Amino acid sequence: MPTNLPTRAARRLLATLVSFWLLLFLPAGSLRFWNAWLLIGLMSALWTSFLIDLLRSDPELVERRLQGREAEPEQKLFQRLFTLLLFPALVVAGLDFRFGWSRRIAPIPLWLIIVGQIATMAGYCFVFWVMKTNTFAGTTIQVEAGHRVISHGPYHIVRHPMYLGMALTALGIPLALGSCVALPLFALLVPVLIYRLVHEERTLRRSLPGYSEYCATTRFRLVPWIW
Repeated sequence: MPTNLPTRAARRLLATLVSFWLLLFLPAGSLRFWNAWLLIGLMSALWTSFLIDLLRSDPELVERRLQGREAEPEQKLFQRLFTLLLFPALVVAGLDFRFGWSRRIAPIPLWLIIVGQIATMAGYCFVFWVMKTNTFAGTTIQVEAGHRVISHGPYHIVRHPMYLGMALTALGIPLALGSCVALPLFALLVPVLIYRLVHEERTLRRSLPGYSEYCATTRFRLVPWIW
């Protein structure tokens, strides 16, 4: 393990959490945004525990997760689109808290906020399950030496379980924050994930031995019994 890997991973995690905090609380103009405190607190606890576990059990995966530069134009476009949607969506949720748009349009009840918090954390846990199952689940799409098809665990449910977890998180966050106004922006992240999924599957069919056979036995790409 590179000696600076834990430091680099911790810095990346801290930067992500601070970005979330700033994108929510600065537009909110208040520290009384309890939904955001709960969301970021749960995220911090989960992500920190995930990182500690992966640094011990699979540092190579952590290194892969830190490599964020895509080689192909399609995936570079995905990265831009995802960022251009996620950042404004968080800002809108913060502004919604400040100006009370959702409270006037369609108030989200407490029980649904709790469901959103649970769904968001469930999505993150599902992503962690994927990473524990597949050491090649990096942030970039590439077929490496020794890369093999994984068909057990979450990959027995759908062919792209990481995107299923990410989609669940994307739909859970606006509910967790009590913002129906931000929900459409977060929902747009799902077709962006599908765009990446389609391109990734094309790459794996072309370059990863046995992947086409795996697709024949695991029928659903993203959502069980639907697609």
